[in-house]
Amino acid sequence: MSILTQFIFRLAFGMALGMALTNPRQVTSGYYRNHLYVLLGLGVLATMATFARDDSLALVPPLSVAILSYIGSVLWLYEKPRAGIAALALVSAASLWGAWQTTDWSGATDVVTTVLRALDPLTGGLVLGVTMAAMFLGHWYLNTPTMAIGPLVRLVVILGGAVCLRALVEAAELAVFLQTASIGTEQILFVALRWLSGIIGTFVLVVMAYKTLQIPNTQSATGILYVCVITTFLGELVSMLLVAGSGTAA
Repeated sequence: MSILTQFIFRLAFGMALGMALTNPRQVTSGYYRNHLYVLLGLGVLATMATFARDDSLALVPPLSVAILSYIGSVLWLYEKPRAGIAALALVSAASLWGAWQTTDWSGATDVVTTVLRALDPLTGGLVLGVTMAAMFLGHWYLNTPTMAIGPLVRLVVILGGAVCLRALVEAAELAVFLQTASIGTEQILFVALRWLSGIIGTFVLVVMAYKTLQIPNTQSATGILYVCVITTFLGELVSMLLVAGSGTAA
């Protein structure tokens, strides 16, 4: 259950942040309102997954995500963009809090390891969530084709930066791990899958989406972003499973 809740928190953090960074003057309110319902569902799912734990404090982050997402959807329903963006920022903060709360800090015995453990859910969440926010925004152009293309281009650029940042953190984690231990053949294969899918493959797709938006063609770019969602989900899940199974940085 910890992997499930950690994944949900990371996804909700990045998605809410990506939506908050989208200019409401160029994107219709329905984009925010409808996808805050997705964040509401993620918060409810995380609450249900956490409910079995005896720690009542653990329920605060997922419940906060769910409640704030509902409040945010109401704000966007009544066309309150400033308050709606603030609600998204709070959803993102609550989700990151939950991700840090469910992070395994037991192996963080020095400053470097502690910093890397803190950056892991942050950078992983950025990649997961901004990909989802960009894909949803690209899909929203089917509903409102007259919207300016700038917000989608901006999210794709942010996603490219997030992938680069994620690669740096993962490389540092792997280097720190290899200083004190070695990995077997099976782990090497999973690490290769993680990098080929979640880092290299995703970055190539991001470049393709960016080039497609220069045409411009939002439908084709959205299709590429759909594939990005698959590669990021696969890459991040493999990374989390590797860390949970053996402590190996991926």
